[in-house]
Amino acid sequence: MRRPQHPFPSPHDPGRSGAVPGNLPAELNRFVGREDELAGLGQLLNESRLVTVVGVGGVGKTRCATRIAALWEKRYCDGVRMVELSAIHDAGLLEHALIDALGLTDHTSRPPRTTLLEHLAGRQLLLVIDGFEHLVDACAELVRELLRRAPRLRVLAAGRLPLELDGELTFPLTPMTDEDAMLLFAERAAAVQPEFRLTDGNRAAARELCRRLDGIPLALELAAGRLRALSTEQVLQRLDDRFRLLTGTSRSALARHQTLRTAIGWSHELCAPEQRLLWARLSVFAGQFDLEAVEYICSGADLPADSVLDVLTGLLTQSVVVREDSAAGTRYRMLDTVREYGAEWLAATGDTDRLRRRHRDWFLGLATWCELDWFSPRQGEVAARVESELPNLRRAMECSLESPGETHLAQYLAGTLWFLWVGCGRLSEGRHWLGHVLAEEAPYDSSRLKALWVLGHVAVLQGDPVGAIAALQECRDEADRAGDATALAYAAHRTGCLALVTDDVVRAQELLAEALGRYREIGELNSNVLMAQIELAMAIGFHGDLDRAATICEEVREVCEDHGERWALSYALYVLAYAALQRGRPDRARDLLGESLAIGHAFHDLLGSVLALELLALATAVEGDAAEAAVLQGAADRIWPSVGLPLFGSAYYGQPRARCEELARRELGDGPYESGLRAGGRLDLDAAVARALASGPADRPRTPSRSPGPPTGSGRTRRPAASRTTGRGGPERW
Repeated sequence: MRRPQHPFPSPHDPGRSGAVPGNLPAELNRFVGREDELAGLGQLLNESRLVTVVGVGGVGKTRCATRIAALWEKRYCDGVRMVELSAIHDAGLLEHALIDALGLTDHTSRPPRTTLLEHLAGRQLLLVIDGFEHLVDACAELVRELLRRAPRLRVLAAGRLPLELDGELTFPLTPMTDEDAMLLFAERAAAVQPEFRLTDGNRAAARELCRRLDGIPLALELAAGRLRALSTEQVLQRLDDRFRLLTGTSRSALARHQTLRTAIGWSHELCAPEQRLLWARLSVFAGQFDLEAVEYICSGADLPADSVLDVLTGLLTQSVVVREDSAAGTRYRMLDTVREYGAEWLAATGDTDRLRRRHRDWFLGLATWCELDWFSPRQGEVAARVESELPNLRRAMECSLESPGETHLAQYLAGTLWFLWVGCGRLSEGRHWLGHVLAEEAPYDSSRLKALWVLGHVAVLQGDPVGAIAALQECRDEADRAGDATALAYAAHRTGCLALVTDDVVRAQELLAEALGRYREIGELNSNVLMAQIELAMAIGFHGDLDRAATICEEVREVCEDHGERWALSYALYVLAYAALQRGRPDRARDLLGESLAIGHAFHDLLGSVLALELLALATAVEGDAAEAAVLQGAADRIWPSVGLPLFGSAYYGQPRARCEELARRELGDGPYESGLRAGGRLDLDAAVARALASGPADRPRTPSRSPGPPTGSGRTRRPAASRTTGRGGPERW
């Protein structure tokens, strides 16, 4: 499943990383007041490449930053991107968060910062960074380098304190004016009580309420949430009692940051006991959460699971919790300031450690279930689910690493999430976590062995043979000592995969056959086992036995159809297309490659996508459309640097490109061919895939032939002697 581009954050949502679209949802269209602030902020963005909006919690920093970003989107050729950092606790994940926000996928072993710098170097882009306070030093260092190395980049940050970098302009966001606060309060009140209107009877109380709350938007929204049960006058009276209790008769003794805490605390006091309990327990979540998780983690003798929904609904009506609809279904979130208040109460009860372990255990179970469900028709749903739960999965790994004697649980979780790292395009973050958990001392149990073979797999795909061999050999040696048949099978499999991508097809066949034998002995059948069969078919096909390779992949295809598996299917279709093209069936190859490319792109699998795109370019050239073949080849050339595997130098995987170039150059001539490559190189991945899938050969005009195309009859063209594969028994024709 391709990582979704997150929608524009709502005013309740302190940020979800992603693009900022030009069309605002209704909630932000109702953004009230702040016209003067927006104008002033816009002026500062004209004057400096780094502007930081600062202010107390709940004052509207996120809302103001995202509003100006949306208004200014068209001023930046490469658009506006937003990254939310409040759910990131490990400074080592900062670059990964920015990569997500920019929609990048890089499967190489390069440091993620290198990927960021290369992408941003020549782009005119506004990057909005929100919620960085807890990582201010690391964030400041990263922003400093990005601005230094990307001269057209501008950064708009929003937080409780500045980054304190040279050239930074700060924009202190003050609370709303009385009139604007009144407008916001009336709007939020009407959302709670549709019949609410400001009248002569309640206007004075509303004005005084806004004044008492210092015009802080979050405080106003919490107060408005009380109008379901109280009148405006009653809300004011109860809040006034709270202030007097804390400050005596002096209103000036209450600072603005304390005003918000007081408003939150007052809202907390007015909650029923079970609502306060749930509020505290919800603070263990990072980012979003769903009802099922809340019912397990937060329930107990004092809060039965069957009552959780009603209690959660009560917190929703009071704006303590907000609802969000996503690709993974209905989910919920707490604002950072509200969550922090709940965390303080949880700590005061001495229940934090127990709730964190309960949270960890739930997400260990979720990861286990998702791994099993990956091999099913729910593969796409699994991808969406783990993407949405990634902040919580990270927190679960952190909890295990911080708990003495529980490192093995972190290793188990990092290994179990192989389908997220490999199948959903997150190799770089997977390498981060696998390296992190394996750096800790722990026995060589099944959890550590699994993390080792997954690390080896990730290293293979990143084009790091040294790291791959080290991890896989360690896994094999220790699994042999422990008699762990499962780990031995996976270690042999991934070592065979490494041999395949480095062109040692004879060794690859031996190891992959060994792995499949071991899988049969232990009764293993899943996406990894199917990939071993496909990789064996690739090795056999590259060695010249196309019939046997096709037979294996047809069997895999049947299993995929029986189980609803799609990710492995895309590679089986690639091998079948390879065989069809070799047999002179470019039309058949095109159909197979279209499905393969669509699946690979949906799962954000760069390797599968670029292999299919490159073979599709060759099929297009064989069909006689050299100009379009050059464009598709140029698009593939742009993708390859982000693919970790060193397949450019492969005699086998490099054949389609070499043959496509030969046919297209002969048809077009050097100049037009190079022009087509450049045109394809200007297409991003989405555009390239859309172009490749949009039309068949009948829909495109042909380029007049400069020389004869492939021979008729077999449809195969013999490769020039200088470029034939020799010494390994590889194929010599298409």
